[in-house]
Amino acid sequence: MNKVTRVGIVGAGMMGAEIALCCARSGMDVILKEVSQELADKGKVAVNSILSRAVGKGRMDEAEKENILARIEATDMYDGFDEVDLVIEAILEVSGTKQKLFEELDVLCKPECVFASNTSSISITKLAAAARPDRFVGLHFFSPASVMKLVEVIPGLLTSPGTAAFAMEFCRAIGKEPVKVKNVEGFVVNRILLALMNEAYRLLDEGVATKEDIDTACRLGLGHPVGPFRLSDNVSLDLLDKVHTILTDAYGDRFKTPGIFREHIDAGRVGRKAGKGWYDY
Repeated sequence: MNKVTRVGIVGAGMMGAEIALCCARSGMDVILKEVSQELADKGKVAVNSILSRAVGKGRMDEAEKENILARIEATDMYDGFDEVDLVIEAILEVSGTKQKLFEELDVLCKPECVFASNTSSISITKLAAAARPDRFVGLHFFSPASVMKLVEVIPGLLTSPGTAAFAMEFCRAIGKEPVKVKNVEGFVVNRILLALMNEAYRLLDEGVATKEDIDTACRLGLGHPVGPFRLSDNVSLDLLDKVHTILTDAYGDRFKTPGIFREHIDAGRVGRKAGKGWYDY
């Protein structure tokens, strides 16, 4: 397969915007697509903010920043998707919504274009049933994608060896360290992470320690950059709830969340984006 020079990203939220930054920073042209121009522009503004901080810290100059921004086209249209080498989907974690998108993209994109989903937990084989199963792969980035090196590369049942190799090479081209993972719900990192988070929630629910002390224990005892409650707030509890449901359906009650987690969801305390989660912001 050819080298990636042009990427289409559907979804300009935090993850989609940061993936766009990774690609543009590596010299690729990016079409960043959202359902509205306002949301697409918001994604590019987020990229600008990250780059401005890098300029402020002396990590790049203003000219380099502007060159990177110029490679990202924020849009609410699919114009140009017929020329992209790779499409990365970063929309809602709902399998039906994702499958519908790929059905639409199958008509728009050139036959050799590879489809990828940034899903954190949904079966790649299931998503690939919608379109191009041999040219479909999971690319699970980690937040913040502009900083985190890891990408889980997940071939589905019918993903061709060439597509898997293409995906691994793409990750390396944008400065990431890919790991190839079998297609199972939750893949590697989320199965470990959500099990750890669940145990942290249970410790709080049982009154073993405060959330602050549990976060401190994980930072200082396990070497984690942030504790599980801060991380939950950063990811958002409503997204984590969807992933917990998928993992509970797949693996049973070991991934079922305790009552205190549900109480926070019901109270609207879903994390940093809401200004309140386990902590107030």
